[in-house]
Parts: sequence; structure tokens; C-alpha cells
Amino acid sequence: MARPSITTAAGRHFLTDRIRDEVDWYNTPQSSGIEPPPPQKPVPDGAPLIPLPRREAWQIPACDLADAIARRESRRTFLPAALTLDELAFLLWSSQGVRARLHGAAVLRTVPSAGCRHPLETYLAVLNVAPLSPGIYRYLPLDHALLLEQSPDQLEARLAAATRGQRFAAEAAVTFIWSAIPARTEWRYGEASYKVIALDAGHACQNLYLACQAIGAGTCAIAAYNQDLCDQLIGVDGDEEFAVYMAPVGKVTENLNQVGI
Repeated sequence: MARPSITTAAGRHFLTDRIRDEVDWYNTPQSSGIEPPPPQKPVPDGAPLIPLPRREAWQIPACDLADAIARRESRRTFLPAALTLDELAFLLWSSQGVRARLHGAAVLRTVPSAGCRHPLETYLAVLNVAPLSPGIYRYLPLDHALLLEQSPDQLEARLAAATRGQRFAAEAAVTFIWSAIPARTEWRYGEASYKVIALDAGHACQNLYLACQAIGAGTCAIAAYNQDLCDQLIGVDGDEEFAVYMAPVGKVTENLNQVGI
């Protein structure tokens, strides 16, 4: 067998945990006494927030976990039905909701994260969620609320372009777009941060898959996207914050004959 190329070797190295032996743990920002980054991006002064229904008020049917796991599959065909605000709130809580705030920048959420660093931000490309107007929103987990970031023209077309022509993203009721703020994890783990940031995104998306089963919805994770177009769509700089994962969500029928991943 031929030796792996430099690029292949670097990629395989990323999947191992050998980097942990190379980190200077005495000089990480945490060890240097630097304050950790906040667990949620700040909200502009005076920006109106859209409060989301809380767990005790949801009209979400009970869902058997074993059944949800057994029926989990990727769905790329959606009904033209809207999601309700209850349903969106449930999906957001399931994938990034806060269970408790411990102190400062440490929060317990509904998904695990290496060192409780939670580097993800959740953006929503909303197309059909009642009563929200179409646009790009950001979920504020500490407030359990939404912030309207922008209302771009031709949102469907921009979504399709950002996902390299995967039209089902533009046909969903809402597309979840997770960004990473690496500094949150780098504060503790330095150069060992990047694999665990990717793992954190996987935790969030799997919770979204299972939560969709409870509301008659489906999703399909997208890791093939145009980085620059996606970053522009959610309004991030592509360096200190950038998109890492996407998942369109919409209502589905149970008789779809699809091949899931």
C-alpha cells in the first residue's frame, strides 16, 4: 500500500488524539489566568428579542426514545407545512438548550461538550415557521429567545447556493446552521480543540434528528457546503467564527421510501 500523502496524513492525525501530547498545557489561556469567552455572543444594545415558549408550555406529544432511534433516518423531502413556534423551541432546546448555569462561562446544556466549553452558535434560516417572518435568526440559549440577524432577499436561492445546489435546504421549513467559535474551546484545550469541536457539532445534530421524530418532522445533516457563502449568509467573519454544520428541517410523511445515512 502506498504511503499516505501529506494531506491524508494530516487528516488522519486530526482524527487521533496524539495532539494532546503536544499541547503546552501550562500556557493555555485557562492556565494563564485569562477569563474564558462568554458562552453566548452578545446581543446588540436595544435589539428586540423574540421569546420562545418554554418547556412547561409546549404542546409536544410524548415520543418513545427507542422508537425514535429505530426510525431515525435522513429526510430530504418535506411537506409544505409550517413548523409552529412550540416545535421550533423544542428543537432548539433539544439541540442546544441550557439546563443550568453553573458560573461565569460554564453552562450545562442538553448535549455534551468537551470541558463544558460549548463552542457552537445556532443560526436559523427560517422559511416557514409560524408566526416568524423569513430571515436569518440566532438562537440565544441563555435567554431561550431568538434574535433576527437579517432578512436577506432571495433566501431560498442563497440557501441552495450555500449548500452547493442541495435544493432540499431551500425547501425546508427551517435550516439549522451551526457555527463554531473556536476561542471558547481553545481557552482550555489549545491546539487539541479542533477534533472535539467537530464532535460537539455531531452531538447537537443527533439530538436534532431524534427530536424531529417527536413532531413528525425530519432532517438531513449537511457537511458539504460552500464555506464563504454560508459564512456570508449568517454574517460571520469566517475566522473567529465560521459555519461547521447544517441541517434542514421540515414536516414529513411516514411513507417516504428513502435511503438514509
